[in-house]
Amino acid sequence: MKPAVALVTGAGSGIGKAAAMALARDGYKIGALGPTQEEISSTVAEILKTGGEAVFLSADISNESQMAAAVEQLTQQYGRLDVVVANAGINGVWAPIDDLKLAEWNETISINLTGTFLTIRATVPELKRSGGGSIIVVSSINGTRTFTTPGATAYTATKAAQVAMVQQLALELARHRIRINAVCPGEIETNIEANTKLRKEDETAIPVVWPEGQVPITGGRPGRSEDVADVIAFLASD
Repeated sequence: MKPAVALVTGAGSGIGKAAAMALARDGYKIGALGPTQEEISSTVAEILKTGGEAVFLSADISNESQMAAAVEQLTQQYGRLDVVVANAGINGVWAPIDDLKLAEWNETISINLTGTFLTIRATVPELKRSGGGSIIVVSSINGTRTFTTPGATAYTATKAAQVAMVQQLALELARHRIRINAVCPGEIETNIEANTKLRKEDETAIPVVWPEGQVPITGGRPGRSEDVADVIAFLASD
């Protein structure tokens, strides 16, 4: 049997990069996907430096033809696909609901939700051809149990929808020996804040002091991308 192959979207930084590195250490050949080669060059370079195998895949996850082409490039190079990590996403614009523009809503929905759909739709045929596999969707507690992020209506809607999609597909894909799970991190040290646009934050702030603090388990310290990557690698494994 050929070595297993994993596709990781948003592999240029944060959770995506950590997941790609963890899977590479486990012996997977990695398709590192991002919107530009510059974004993911360091991930691929680090994998190659440690003796792993990886390929650049440039695509906008919300673009149907680009995602199809990227998956085709990956499977042509490595011959199969076994694991998909649908990680790419944005925080988008966080603003009062009556100030949030339709174009801003649509951008977040397009990347986070439609992008997840297109990632899964493009890869499931390849997973079926490989005899099964594992899909891991990176969602968030913002959309599953924490609804206190000021102004993040579009973001939380996409995260909740990702979990619903995973639950729906778990039964559908089981007969094909394809497992699908969602990972829902809390506060993690990543650079996703770089694509967060806060507007009129004073209007959406929650006027409450939470008695347990922001991250009670760790004394206020956020988690690390590597912590989430460990969970992703476990869900990818046999």
